[in-house]
Amino acid sequence: MNHFLDIHTTDPAELRGIIDSAAAMKAARAGRPRGALDEAQPLRDHMVALIFEKPSTRTRVSFDVGVRQMGGQTMVLSGTDMQLGHGETIADTARVLSRYVDLIMIRTFEEATLLEMAEHATVPVINGLTNRTHPCQIMADVMTFEEHSGPIKGRRVVWSGDGNNVFASFAHAARQFDFDLVFTGPPPLDPEPALEGMYSIERDPAKAVQGADLVVTDTWVSMHDPQSARERRHNQLRGYQVNADLMAQAKPDALFMHCLPAHRDDEATSEVMDGPHSVIFDEAENRLHAQKAIMRWCLQR
Repeated sequence: MNHFLDIHTTDPAELRGIIDSAAAMKAARAGRPRGALDEAQPLRDHMVALIFEKPSTRTRVSFDVGVRQMGGQTMVLSGTDMQLGHGETIADTARVLSRYVDLIMIRTFEEATLLEMAEHATVPVINGLTNRTHPCQIMADVMTFEEHSGPIKGRRVVWSGDGNNVFASFAHAARQFDFDLVFTGPPPLDPEPALEGMYSIERDPAKAVQGADLVVTDTWVSMHDPQSARERRHNQLRGYQVNADLMAQAKPDALFMHCLPAHRDDEATSEVMDGPHSVIFDEAENRLHAQKAIMRWCLQR
């Protein structure tokens, strides 16, 4: 049984196969109506549970649409629907859901919730996001980069901002896909110590992006942060905004990514987000294709 829990726990050859499968499925849909079923319906007669303890736009819609395009059906469950880990243990919830569905995707807060779900489920479990990692997003990012710029192996990727859960999955990907990752951000927001050795640090953002093939950022504040934390983070990160001057220091054909949602003109200017380097909407679309490939890999379909 194939769980997709994190990039660093998945074999590099398997990750490459998922990316190639995603690209092939995207190409097969070219010119077809968005709502059309895939010609091959690998999830026909399959039911997928989509669990959201955290709110979502792209994850919810992309997984739901992906399952439907592949001929399957979804059951969308919120944290309030389930009271996950409160009224019933996570282990028992996993055991029960496994009797009803063929696949579980969970977007949750604590990594421990994901791991306990996977430990006790008898169907594959996919990490839709935790406070620690966001592997589905980075699979879409690798796919997007390679669509525009060719193989990511050996390239220079620069992350500007907070060393958060999305960065953590980029660090895992740097090792598995063999590219160079540079973190530029203030010391209080450095990535977790467990990621040391997977990236380098350059505090000066202008120096960090020199020679970059890809510049990436993410929102400076979480939807759950109190106002005091929001103000502190803005003060810490203002010098790491991705703007036209910063992108000018990267390679002329460098790409810009942001996983969205964005606070425009905070972590990145609208000039960059809507400019020639930006592939943010290709990146958002590719969540659909990458996650379809992940689900097929999990179910060996």
